[in-house]
Amino acid sequence: MDIIASGYFDFFGYSISIFIVLAVVFGLFMAWGVGANDVANAMGTSVGSGAITIKQAIVIAVIFEFAGAILAGGEVTATIRKGILDAAIFTDSPHLLVYGMLASLLAAGTWLMIASSLGWPVSTTHSIVGAIVGFGAVGVGVDAVAWGKVGTIAMSWIVSPILAGSIAFMLFRSLQNLIIDTANPFDNAKKYVPFYMFLVGFVISLVTIFKGLKHVGLSFDTGTSYMLAIGFGVFVSLIGTIVIRRIKIDPSENEDFHFTSMERIFSVLMIITAAAMAFAHGSNDVANAIGPLAAIYGVIESGGLIGAKSALPVWVLLVGGGGIVFGLVTYGHKVIATVGTGITQLTPSRGFAATLAAAATVVIASGTGLPVSTTQVLVGAVLGVGLARGLAALDTRVINKIFLSWLITLPAGALMSIIFFFMLKGMFGA
Repeated sequence: MDIIASGYFDFFGYSISIFIVLAVVFGLFMAWGVGANDVANAMGTSVGSGAITIKQAIVIAVIFEFAGAILAGGEVTATIRKGILDAAIFTDSPHLLVYGMLASLLAAGTWLMIASSLGWPVSTTHSIVGAIVGFGAVGVGVDAVAWGKVGTIAMSWIVSPILAGSIAFMLFRSLQNLIIDTANPFDNAKKYVPFYMFLVGFVISLVTIFKGLKHVGLSFDTGTSYMLAIGFGVFVSLIGTIVIRRIKIDPSENEDFHFTSMERIFSVLMIITAAAMAFAHGSNDVANAIGPLAAIYGVIESGGLIGAKSALPVWVLLVGGGGIVFGLVTYGHKVIATVGTGITQLTPSRGFAATLAAAATVVIASGTGLPVSTTQVLVGAVLGVGLARGLAALDTRVINKIFLSWLITLPAGALMSIIFFFMLKGMFGA
């Protein structure tokens, strides 16, 4: 507590904690990494399929990442802040929690920078959870880590890509049977795509109502929630139908099939699913950047009290959201290329199936408070789409590199966090 109290300096008449300053800097760095890697792979299917441009992806990300973080991100933020470590261990030494969270942000951000430079779509959730577990187990003691919670999170990393892949496989199979492999794919796309639009609106709105709106003071009973979700799904479907009706057959196409015109319909749908994926990512993965920052702020604001409740200031969210957008703009193109074109060749119809499956999986997980990996979910969904077309449609070399990067991520985050933790202890005192 004395170390925390002494870590203040005067800035134009304001007393500011050096630890808050470091937390903001490291939090921005981590958020930049989330944008460069995680948001990039979240947008990879949309950009890789040609449905939207990189500029459009950035605009969509700015709007819906923030919306997801505000409306549904609170559950996951709580898991990152309080679920992985036993707070009671730090009651007499709150400065160790501050050092550890600073080290975790710096370690996870560093690993994401390395992975993004190589074009590896790694998990930001893996990175930050591994970092927190690393400093907790080695720097403080194995009793500091809530191993049961860590085990649950680790299990989700296995279950979530399998679930997303299965949903994507079934979705794309339905597209093949109802639209793609029919005698008139263009007309059938106009006929059936509104139903898929309804599904997007329903899934996103339902979890937002159940788990998100309580953070802004709104709550509904189960029946009302389902009725509102259905209503929003119908609204999205109607809007989509109006837009789709304006799409005409390209006269330069093969007059017997009109696949290009059919894919243009799915391009419209991909805009909606890209927004859904950005919302899903914001609700789940923004917490990876702001969770440790929020934990540091809570300790400093309370004067070293562990577990004290403090309102999360808006600027913390702005740090996370701003850093994420900047990371996407400056360094996201490499990961977008890997996810969008490296695993399997995507078209708007294939990208839609993958993105909707991933969004549904991530948003549902966010609603339960479980910080699943958006990266694993999306890659699993893309693999599911590829498998629906046969094993030959998958680039196994790229897939092997991705799996290897996943295996490295957790120990890399843990190791760097341990190193940074002891460096901070040496600089500021044990």
